[in-house]
Amino acid sequence: MIINISEILSTPGKTEHYEVPVEMETFDMNGMQYPFSKKVPVDLTVANVGEREVSIQGHIEAVLLVPCDRCLEDVPVSFSMDVDKVIDLKKTDEDRINDLDETSYIDHSSLDVDRLVSDELLIHFPMKTLCREDCKGICFKCGQNLNLGECGCDRESLDPRMSAIRDIFKNFKEV
Repeated sequence: MIINISEILSTPGKTEHYEVPVEMETFDMNGMQYPFSKKVPVDLTVANVGEREVSIQGHIEAVLLVPCDRCLEDVPVSFSMDVDKVIDLKKTDEDRINDLDETSYIDHSSLDVDRLVSDELLIHFPMKTLCREDCKGICFKCGQNLNLGECGCDRESLDPRMSAIRDIFKNFKEV
């Protein structure tokens, strides 16, 4: 959802409070789409702090369904993020690039809340997601989820690419 903040920008000291629903259905990252299982309206306070600077404060809550990194089952991952930013609208595009300022969610007189949520999710996204600590993953041969039961595949045979390493250990035992 896009909020028009032109009135806030034109009035020094003006502050507005917003409860904004998240309109996007999925969070897209690195070619993957993660659906929302829960979206709480974003609580935002936008204020003109003078000299073409805008303060954005708020709270974002959401739950995404993220596949487990071992067994690929969807895992609900909760996000609770506080936003506290001051945006300098005097900066040129070149200044923003030099300062590594990636405020793509604000443009002249509009604030894109979905883009803000997306940026915050990107920053807070976990490096690894597991359904549980002792997740067994999937069988490398048939793809069976090993948390649900054994598949019966022979897992003793090693990957042929690892035979050189196996030979090193075999030779080490002989010494």
